[in-house]
Amino acid sequence: MKLLFELTMDGSISVPTLSKKLGINASVLYSRIKRLMKKKLIKKFTVEIDDSLLGIGVKASVGINRDPKHKDEIHKTFMGIPEVVSISEVTGRFDIIIQVYAKDLEALHSIVIEKIGKVPGVQNSETFVELQKTDKDPVYLTQTI
Repeated sequence: MKLLFELTMDGSISVPTLSKKLGINASVLYSRIKRLMKKKLIKKFTVEIDDSLLGIGVKASVGINRDPKHKDEIHKTFMGIPEVVSISEVTGRFDIIIQVYAKDLEALHSIVIEKIGKVPGVQNSETFVELQKTDKDPVYLTQTI
């Protein structure tokens, strides 16, 4: 768990530095990382990007009700919209919730009305604009074992 925590804090940390930090032999640590990757507990190493520097000023969740007969076509169409960054099938009052990134509110409005709302099978939508976001480490990464 300590290894996973350290890697989530800095995925680019070198094995020798991590070895010193955790007090584990570097070759043992390297083997553990490889084993975690083989077991698919670690899916990938990635970077965190400051979206605002790329011109993304608005992030929103869009709850959508759809005609079940058009499920696959709707999903495929949404996957083709560049501003849609994720699609989640959910329980509750919506069938799916998509995450949308846009330059500004005007661009978001255009995406929701022109690209999302006009997809055949989309019955209705409700947009939730993100005002502020605070991420928290999952509890399993913060508990010491």
